[in-house]
Amino acid sequence: MTSSPTSTHRTPSAERRSPFEAALREAADIAALSPSSHNCQPWGVAWPVSSGVRQAAARRVDEARGGGTSAESISDGSDGSDGSDGCDGSSRSEYVVLALDRERELTSLPAHAVEMQLSCGAYLQILLRSLALLGWSTDGIGFVEPRPGEQERGRSDFHRRLGDTWPASWSPLCAVRLRRTGPPSGALAELRRTARARVTNRAPYRTEAVEPAVLAGLRAPSAGVAEGAEVTVRHLVADSERAVFADVVARHGGRDFSHRQAWRETHSFLRRNEAEAAAQGDGFALSQLFGPMSGPRRLALRTALAPTTMRVLRYAGYHRVLARQLARVVRPTPVVVAMSFADSVPGLEATVRGGAHLAEYWMRATDAGLALHPVSVVLQHDDVRTELQDRLGLPGRTFFVSRLGRSLTEFPPSRRRIASSAVRPI
Repeated sequence: MTSSPTSTHRTPSAERRSPFEAALREAADIAALSPSSHNCQPWGVAWPVSSGVRQAAARRVDEARGGGTSAESISDGSDGSDGSDGCDGSSRSEYVVLALDRERELTSLPAHAVEMQLSCGAYLQILLRSLALLGWSTDGIGFVEPRPGEQERGRSDFHRRLGDTWPASWSPLCAVRLRRTGPPSGALAELRRTARARVTNRAPYRTEAVEPAVLAGLRAPSAGVAEGAEVTVRHLVADSERAVFADVVARHGGRDFSHRQAWRETHSFLRRNEAEAAAQGDGFALSQLFGPMSGPRRLALRTALAPTTMRVLRYAGYHRVLARQLARVVRPTPVVVAMSFADSVPGLEATVRGGAHLAEYWMRATDAGLALHPVSVVLQHDDVRTELQDRLGLPGRTFFVSRLGRSLTEFPPSRRRIASSAVRPI
């Protein structure tokens, strides 16, 4: 998979933007910092401005709520105004449609389908939290669960109603209605700071225990899209539990390195240096994986990790060496957090809400001074995931497992593409 080029769609100048468009773009700047597998950023968000698309979005939300579609909720501003009754736009409902961008998704493993929806759910959680602090509260969500026969046809009925301006590579996940509820909150700056501070930190962590009260706070009920998510959060703090996890990592943590297609896709997200990462706006530089390093070591790693090299080195057991190195980092970590869906085969809504729950957890952990390092390789292959769940007694389907603790070394943030490239008026 390669990165999509920066979007060239035209947007109004700041002076001509409606109150909602200005809020949406500011919220997208914060949501762009959301976590995603390989930092692939597979999300898109559409802002319906045409009458037909607004009606489709309104109908999807109202169907989910079991009600009818009101005339007010689909006002399209066809008189040349922004569609609002008041000068501040406070009377008009607005909509956004969350999408999965198929040009940016990971596809080499079946488990990536869940990971992509999780990433989009994390983005939506932070986007809607930001919009709420900007004075636009969520008034309903309608998920686009496939109906009988729709998967075979390739597009849902809702997808077809979105019209010709809908990006061809986007698959809609849900429609959201928002209403203006008040002025912006000063808490937005705090949310932005937390989003910027939230990074994947792969360095060693301090070995001292994390206080039970802090762990309890991370498990507290979540609001927003995450509200009602059927997710079990388990903190593995006993030595025996963490030893089991480290053992599974040591034996299976090299699976992706030896899986030709999976490693080729992963390697496509490795950037040669920070400059290339900044230019691409996605993926990760080697410093995000291994921390600061000298030029010679960077060159040696680039050579060793190349798909052609890995294809040869796997016969010498190099992938097992990498797995044992990862296990040595995992073993002394004070906490391993595991999140599981209640259902072993979760639907779209459950997965998106699970991603929202994950984003809320990670933001809380960041505020508490804690770092996370997901160890996704033990979940991306069904046999390994089943073994992990059986040995640790994890219920349902585990979708996230990560080291958790206080880091000894700061890690640089991953680069992000321009936030507005993920936002389209349609």
